[in-house]
Amino acid sequence: MKARKFLILVLVMALLGSLVAGCGARSEQEADNSAESTEDNSGDATAKTEPIVVKFSHVVAENTPKGQAAIMFEEKAEEYTDGKVDIQVFPNSQLYNDDDVLAAIQQNSVQMAAPATSKVSKLFPEWTIFDFPFALPSIEKVQQAMESEEIGGKLFNMLKDKQMLGLAMWDNGFKQMTLDDRPLYMPKDFEGKSFRVMSSKVLEAQFDALNANPTPMAFSEVYSALEQGVIDGQENTLSNIYSKKFHEVQEYMTISNHGYIGYAVITNSEFWEGLPSDVREGVEKALDETTQWVRDNGERLNQEALDNIKADNTLTEIHELTPDEKKAWMEATNPVYEQFEEEVGSDLINAIKALR
Repeated sequence: MKARKFLILVLVMALLGSLVAGCGARSEQEADNSAESTEDNSGDATAKTEPIVVKFSHVVAENTPKGQAAIMFEEKAEEYTDGKVDIQVFPNSQLYNDDDVLAAIQQNSVQMAAPATSKVSKLFPEWTIFDFPFALPSIEKVQQAMESEEIGGKLFNMLKDKQMLGLAMWDNGFKQMTLDDRPLYMPKDFEGKSFRVMSSKVLEAQFDALNANPTPMAFSEVYSALEQGVIDGQENTLSNIYSKKFHEVQEYMTISNHGYIGYAVITNSEFWEGLPSDVREGVEKALDETTQWVRDNGERLNQEALDNIKADNTLTEIHELTPDEKKAWMEATNPVYEQFEEEVGSDLINAIKALR
Protein backbone atom coordinates (compact mmCIF):
# COMPACT_ATOMS: atom_id res chain seq x y z
CA MET A 1 0.00 0.00 0.00
CA LYS A 2 2.77 2.36 0.90
CA ALA A 3 4.63 1.47 -2.29
CA ARG A 4 1.54 2.26 -4.37
CA LYS A 5 1.15 5.71 -2.73
CA PHE A 6 4.82 6.38 -3.28
CA LEU A 7 4.51 5.53 -7.00
CA ILE A 8 1.50 7.84 -7.40
CA LEU A 9 3.41 10.66 -5.70
CA VAL A 10 6.35 10.23 -8.06
CA LEU A 11 4.06 10.31 -11.11
CA VAL A 12 2.31 13.47 -9.86
CA MET A 13 5.63 15.24 -9.28
CA ALA A 14 6.87 14.26 -12.74
CA LEU A 15 3.70 15.59 -14.32
CA LEU A 16 3.98 18.88 -12.46
CA GLY A 17 7.61 19.24 -13.54
CA SER A 18 6.67 18.72 -17.17
CA LEU A 19 3.97 21.35 -16.94
CA VAL A 20 6.33 23.87 -15.36
CA ALA A 21 8.99 23.21 -18.00
CA GLY A 22 6.41 23.64 -20.75
CA CYS A 23 5.23 26.94 -19.36
CA GLY A 24 8.81 28.15 -19.11
CA ALA A 25 9.52 27.21 -22.71
CA ARG A 26 6.40 28.97 -23.89
CA SER A 27 7.35 32.05 -21.88
CA GLU A 28 10.83 32.08 -23.40
CA GLN A 29 9.38 31.63 -26.90
CA GLU A 30 6.87 34.40 -26.35
CA ALA A 31 9.65 36.64 -25.07
CA ASP A 32 11.75 35.86 -28.13
CA ASN A 33 8.80 36.52 -30.41
CA SER A 34 8.10 39.77 -28.62
CA ALA A 35 11.74 40.84 -28.94
CA GLU A 36 11.77 39.98 -32.64
CA SER A 37 8.57 41.95 -33.14
CA THR A 38 10.06 44.93 -31.31
CA GLU A 39 13.20 44.77 -33.44
CA ASP A 40 11.14 44.56 -36.64
CA ASN A 41 9.04 47.54 -35.64
CA SER A 42 12.15 49.45 -34.64
CA GLY A 43 13.73 48.67 -38.00
CA ASP A 44 10.65 49.91 -39.82
CA ALA A 45 10.72 53.13 -37.82
CA THR A 46 14.40 53.64 -38.62
CA ALA A 47 13.82 53.04 -42.32
CA LYS A 48 11.03 55.59 -42.39
CA THR A 49 13.22 58.30 -40.87
CA GLU A 50 16.37 57.75 -42.94
CA PRO A 51 16.98 60.84 -45.12
CA ILE A 52 16.99 60.72 -48.91
CA VAL A 53 20.59 60.96 -50.07
CA VAL A 54 21.22 63.53 -52.81
CA LYS A 55 24.74 63.51 -54.26
CA PHE A 56 25.68 66.88 -55.77
CA SER A 57 28.78 66.83 -57.98
CA HIS A 58 30.72 69.83 -59.31
CA VAL A 59 34.26 70.62 -60.46
CA VAL A 60 35.26 73.93 -58.89
CA ALA A 61 36.61 74.95 -55.49
CA GLU A 62 34.36 75.80 -52.57
CA ASN A 63 35.43 79.47 -52.52
CA THR A 64 33.80 80.23 -55.90
CA PRO A 65 30.23 81.32 -56.67
CA LYS A 66 29.21 77.76 -57.54
CA GLY A 67 31.12 76.24 -54.64
CA GLN A 68 29.53 78.56 -52.11
CA ALA A 69 26.12 78.15 -53.71
CA ALA A 70 26.32 74.37 -53.39
CA ILE A 71 27.12 74.66 -49.69
CA MET A 72 24.27 77.11 -49.15
CA PHE A 73 21.87 74.86 -51.05
CA GLU A 74 22.90 71.90 -48.89
CA GLU A 75 22.20 73.79 -45.66
CA LYS A 76 18.89 75.25 -46.79
CA ALA A 77 17.54 72.04 -48.35
CA GLU A 78 18.23 70.05 -45.20
CA GLU A 79 16.64 72.78 -43.09
CA TYR A 80 13.52 73.24 -45.23
CA THR A 81 12.87 69.48 -45.43
CA ASP A 82 13.41 68.94 -41.67
CA GLY A 83 16.32 66.64 -42.40
CA LYS A 84 14.40 64.44 -44.84
CA VAL A 85 17.18 64.90 -47.40
CA ASP A 86 20.91 64.54 -46.96
CA ILE A 87 22.64 66.72 -49.56
CA GLN A 88 26.19 65.45 -50.08
CA VAL A 89 28.29 67.95 -52.02
CA PHE A 90 31.41 66.74 -53.86
CA PRO A 91 33.50 69.69 -55.18
CA ASN A 92 36.76 69.74 -57.17
CA SER A 93 35.83 66.84 -59.47
CA GLN A 94 35.91 64.41 -56.54
CA LEU A 95 33.28 62.22 -58.22
CA TYR A 96 33.07 63.29 -61.85
CA ASN A 97 34.50 65.93 -64.14
CA ASP A 98 32.16 68.00 -66.28
CA ASP A 99 32.71 65.73 -69.28
CA ASP A 100 31.27 62.72 -67.44
CA VAL A 101 28.74 64.15 -65.02
CA LEU A 102 25.80 64.34 -67.44
CA ALA A 103 26.00 60.60 -68.05
CA ALA A 104 26.14 60.12 -64.28
CA ILE A 105 22.97 62.20 -63.91
CA GLN A 106 21.20 60.15 -66.58
CA GLN A 107 22.16 56.94 -64.76
CA ASN A 108 21.19 58.45 -61.36
CA SER A 109 24.74 57.80 -60.08
CA VAL A 110 24.54 61.37 -58.82
CA GLN A 111 21.24 63.15 -58.35
CA MET A 112 22.32 66.75 -58.99
CA ALA A 113 25.11 68.54 -60.81
CA ALA A 114 25.88 72.01 -62.11
CA PRO A 115 27.96 71.63 -65.29
CA ALA A 116 29.01 74.60 -67.37
CA THR A 117 26.67 75.30 -70.26
CA SER A 118 29.49 74.35 -72.64
CA LYS A 119 29.37 70.80 -71.33
CA VAL A 120 25.64 70.51 -71.95
CA SER A 121 26.34 71.35 -75.58
CA LYS A 122 27.88 67.88 -76.01
CA LEU A 123 24.30 66.59 -76.03
CA PHE A 124 22.58 69.68 -77.37
CA PRO A 125 24.59 71.97 -79.70
CA GLU A 126 22.10 74.77 -79.07
CA TRP A 127 23.57 75.23 -75.58
CA THR A 128 26.74 76.67 -77.13
CA ILE A 129 24.81 79.90 -77.58
CA PHE A 130 26.37 81.08 -74.30
CA ASP A 131 29.88 80.37 -75.62
CA PHE A 132 29.67 82.89 -78.45
CA PRO A 133 32.18 85.73 -78.02
CA PHE A 134 30.71 88.94 -76.66
CA ALA A 135 27.21 87.40 -76.86
CA LEU A 136 25.75 89.36 -73.97
CA PRO A 137 26.97 92.57 -72.34
CA SER A 138 25.99 92.00 -68.71
CA ILE A 139 24.89 89.45 -66.13
CA GLU A 140 21.47 91.12 -66.10
CA LYS A 141 21.09 90.37 -69.82
CA VAL A 142 22.21 86.78 -69.26
CA GLN A 143 19.55 86.34 -66.60
CA GLN A 144 16.97 87.92 -68.89
CA ALA A 145 17.94 85.41 -71.59
CA MET A 146 17.60 82.41 -69.28
CA GLU A 147 14.19 83.56 -68.05
CA SER A 148 12.81 83.97 -71.55
CA GLU A 149 10.88 81.22 -73.31
CA GLU A 150 12.78 81.87 -76.53
CA ILE A 151 16.14 81.05 -74.95
CA GLY A 152 16.06 79.58 -71.44
CA GLY A 153 12.73 77.81 -71.85
CA LYS A 154 13.80 76.23 -75.12
CA LEU A 155 17.16 75.07 -73.78
CA PHE A 156 15.77 73.51 -70.58
CA ASN A 157 12.99 71.72 -72.46
CA MET A 158 15.60 69.83 -74.48
CA LEU A 159 16.90 68.06 -71.37
CA LYS A 160 13.68 66.09 -70.87
CA ASP A 161 14.49 63.82 -73.82
CA LYS A 162 17.62 62.63 -71.99
CA GLN A 163 16.06 61.78 -68.59
CA MET A 164 17.21 65.10 -67.15
CA LEU A 165 15.51 68.17 -65.75
CA GLY A 166 16.87 71.71 -65.64
CA LEU A 167 16.22 73.37 -62.29
CA ALA A 168 18.12 76.66 -62.33
CA MET A 169 20.98 78.64 -63.83
CA TRP A 170 23.81 79.77 -61.58
CA ASP A 171 26.03 82.58 -62.80
CA ASN A 172 29.79 82.38 -62.51
CA GLY A 173 30.51 85.52 -64.45
CA PHE A 174 32.46 86.73 -67.44
CA LYS A 175 35.74 85.28 -68.63
CA GLN A 176 39.13 86.94 -68.74
CA MET A 177 42.23 85.94 -70.72
CA THR A 178 45.62 84.99 -69.28
CA LEU A 179 48.89 84.25 -71.08
CA ASP A 180 52.39 83.37 -69.96
CA ASP A 181 54.79 85.46 -72.04
CA ARG A 182 53.11 88.58 -73.45
CA PRO A 183 50.10 90.82 -72.88
CA LEU A 184 46.96 90.46 -74.98
CA TYR A 185 45.93 93.81 -76.40
CA MET A 186 44.95 93.13 -80.00
CA PRO A 187 43.90 90.00 -81.93
CA LYS A 188 47.41 89.63 -83.38
CA ASP A 189 48.74 88.96 -79.87
CA PHE A 190 46.97 85.57 -79.83
CA GLU A 191 48.76 84.28 -82.90
CA GLY A 192 50.48 80.92 -82.47
CA LYS A 193 49.67 80.58 -78.77
CA SER A 194 47.86 77.57 -77.27
CA PHE A 195 44.87 78.18 -75.03
CA ARG A 196 42.90 75.72 -72.96
CA VAL A 197 39.19 75.59 -73.78
CA MET A 198 36.24 73.64 -72.50
CA SER A 199 34.84 71.00 -74.85
CA SER A 200 32.97 73.35 -77.17
CA LYS A 201 33.24 73.73 -80.93
CA VAL A 202 32.30 77.39 -80.60
CA LEU A 203 35.14 78.07 -78.15
CA GLU A 204 37.57 76.29 -80.42
CA ALA A 205 36.36 78.39 -83.34
CA GLN A 206 36.81 81.53 -81.27
CA PHE A 207 40.53 80.87 -80.87
CA ASP A 208 40.85 79.68 -84.45
CA ALA A 209 39.51 83.08 -85.51
CA LEU A 210 42.30 84.68 -83.46
CA ASN A 211 44.92 82.44 -85.13
CA ALA A 212 45.59 80.71 -81.80
CA ASN A 213 45.63 77.00 -80.99
CA PRO A 214 42.63 75.85 -78.89
CA THR A 215 43.31 72.85 -76.63
CA PRO A 216 40.27 71.12 -75.05
CA MET A 217 41.11 70.05 -71.53
CA ALA A 218 39.37 69.13 -68.27
CA PHE A 219 39.29 71.93 -65.70
CA SER A 220 41.11 69.80 -63.14
CA GLU A 221 44.14 69.51 -65.46
CA VAL A 222 44.59 73.19 -66.31
CA TYR A 223 46.95 74.26 -63.50
CA SER A 224 49.53 71.56 -64.14
CA ALA A 225 49.29 72.13 -67.91
CA LEU A 226 50.02 75.84 -67.42
CA GLU A 227 52.80 75.14 -64.95
CA GLN A 228 54.50 72.63 -67.26
CA GLY A 229 54.07 74.73 -70.39
CA VAL A 230 51.76 72.26 -72.11
CA ILE A 231 49.51 75.24 -72.86
CA ASP A 232 50.38 78.93 -72.97
CA GLY A 233 47.19 80.46 -71.65
CA GLN A 234 43.55 80.04 -70.72
CA GLU A 235 40.24 81.86 -70.34
CA ASN A 236 38.18 81.81 -67.16
CA THR A 237 36.30 83.82 -64.58
CA LEU A 238 38.22 85.69 -61.94
CA SER A 239 36.95 83.46 -59.14
CA ASN A 240 38.15 80.35 -60.98
CA ILE A 241 41.50 81.95 -61.84
CA TYR A 242 42.12 82.89 -58.22
CA SER A 243 40.76 79.76 -56.51
CA LYS A 244 42.81 77.47 -58.79
CA LYS A 245 45.88 79.74 -58.60
CA PHE A 246 46.19 80.10 -62.36
CA HIS A 247 47.56 83.60 -61.79
CA GLU A 248 50.60 82.08 -60.08
CA VAL A 249 51.67 80.29 -63.28
CA GLN A 250 50.81 83.06 -65.76
CA GLU A 251 52.37 86.45 -66.38
CA TYR A 252 49.64 88.52 -68.02
CA MET A 253 45.88 88.89 -67.64
CA THR A 254 43.49 90.91 -69.80
CA ILE A 255 40.14 91.93 -68.34
CA SER A 256 38.10 91.31 -71.48
CA ASN A 257 34.66 90.06 -70.38
CA HIS A 258 34.55 88.40 -73.79
CA GLY A 259 32.52 85.34 -72.78
CA TYR A 260 30.20 84.06 -70.11
CA ILE A 261 30.37 81.01 -67.85
CA GLY A 262 27.15 79.83 -66.27
CA TYR A 263 26.13 76.55 -64.70
CA ALA A 264 22.94 74.66 -65.40
CA VAL A 265 21.68 72.99 -62.23
CA ILE A 266 20.43 69.63 -63.49
CA THR A 267 18.83 66.58 -61.88
CA ASN A 268 17.69 63.13 -62.93
CA SER A 269 14.03 63.57 -63.94
CA GLU A 270 12.87 60.20 -62.57
CA PHE A 271 14.56 60.87 -59.23
CA TRP A 272 13.03 64.35 -59.02
CA GLU A 273 9.52 63.21 -59.85
CA GLY A 274 9.83 60.40 -57.32
CA LEU A 275 10.47 62.74 -54.40
CA PRO A 276 7.60 63.15 -51.91
CA SER A 277 5.81 66.40 -52.68
CA ASP A 278 6.68 68.04 -49.35
CA VAL A 279 10.35 67.16 -49.79
CA ARG A 280 10.42 68.47 -53.35
CA GLU A 281 8.81 71.73 -52.24
CA GLY A 282 11.47 72.19 -49.56
CA VAL A 283 14.28 71.49 -52.01
CA GLU A 284 12.77 73.89 -54.56
CA LYS A 285 12.55 76.62 -51.94
CA ALA A 286 16.20 76.09 -51.04
CA LEU A 287 17.18 76.16 -54.71
CA ASP A 288 15.23 79.37 -55.40
CA GLU A 289 16.87 81.18 -52.49
CA THR A 290 20.33 79.92 -53.43
CA THR A 291 19.87 81.00 -57.05
CA GLN A 292 18.89 84.48 -55.90
CA TRP A 293 21.97 84.60 -53.67
CA VAL A 294 24.17 83.68 -56.63
CA ARG A 295 22.64 86.48 -58.67
CA ASP A 296 23.17 88.98 -55.87
CA ASN A 297 26.73 87.92 -55.00
CA GLY A 298 28.42 86.42 -58.07
CA GLU A 299 29.88 89.71 -59.28
CA ARG A 300 30.99 90.58 -55.77
CA LEU A 301 32.90 87.29 -55.44
CA ASN A 302 34.64 87.89 -58.76
CA GLN A 303 35.63 91.40 -57.71
CA GLU A 304 37.02 90.02 -54.45
CA ALA A 305 38.99 87.48 -56.48
CA LEU A 306 40.45 90.29 -58.61
CA ASP A 307 41.43 92.21 -55.48
CA ASN A 308 43.12 89.09 -54.11
CA ILE A 309 44.97 88.49 -57.38
CA LYS A 310 46.28 92.05 -57.27
CA ALA A 311 47.29 91.66 -53.62
CA ASP A 312 49.23 88.47 -54.44
CA ASN A 313 51.33 90.53 -56.86
CA THR A 314 52.27 87.51 -58.98
CA LEU A 315 51.12 88.80 -62.37
CA THR A 316 53.39 91.06 -64.37
CA GLU A 317 50.45 93.01 -65.74
CA ILE A 318 46.66 93.24 -65.52
CA HIS A 319 45.26 95.06 -68.53
CA GLU A 320 41.66 96.13 -69.18
CA LEU A 321 40.52 96.26 -72.80
CA THR A 322 40.04 99.75 -74.19
CA PRO A 323 36.94 100.41 -76.34
CA ASP A 324 39.06 100.27 -79.52
CA GLU A 325 40.70 97.01 -78.48
CA LYS A 326 37.33 95.48 -77.63
CA LYS A 327 36.00 96.49 -81.03
CA ALA A 328 38.96 94.78 -82.71
CA TRP A 329 38.39 91.58 -80.73
CA MET A 330 34.68 91.58 -81.62
CA GLU A 331 35.40 92.08 -85.32
CA ALA A 332 37.98 89.29 -85.31
CA THR A 333 35.65 86.77 -83.65
CA ASN A 334 32.39 87.78 -85.31
CA PRO A 335 32.67 85.10 -88.07
CA VAL A 336 31.96 82.49 -85.38
CA TYR A 337 28.28 83.50 -85.45
CA GLU A 338 27.88 82.77 -89.12
CA GLN A 339 29.91 79.56 -88.84
CA PHE A 340 27.48 78.03 -86.32
CA GLU A 341 24.22 79.61 -87.40
CA GLU A 342 22.86 76.39 -88.89
CA GLU A 343 23.99 74.14 -86.01
CA VAL A 344 22.82 76.37 -83.16
CA GLY A 345 19.87 77.92 -84.95
CA SER A 346 19.33 81.41 -86.29
CA ASP A 347 16.36 81.83 -83.92
CA LEU A 348 18.57 81.46 -80.83
CA ILE A 349 21.33 83.62 -82.26
CA ASN A 350 18.88 86.38 -83.19
CA ALA A 351 17.23 86.18 -79.76
CA ILE A 352 20.64 86.66 -78.12
CA LYS A 353 21.59 89.53 -80.42
CA ALA A 354 18.28 91.23 -79.63
CA LEU A 355 19.36 91.50 -75.98
CA ARG A 356 22.58 93.37 -76.73
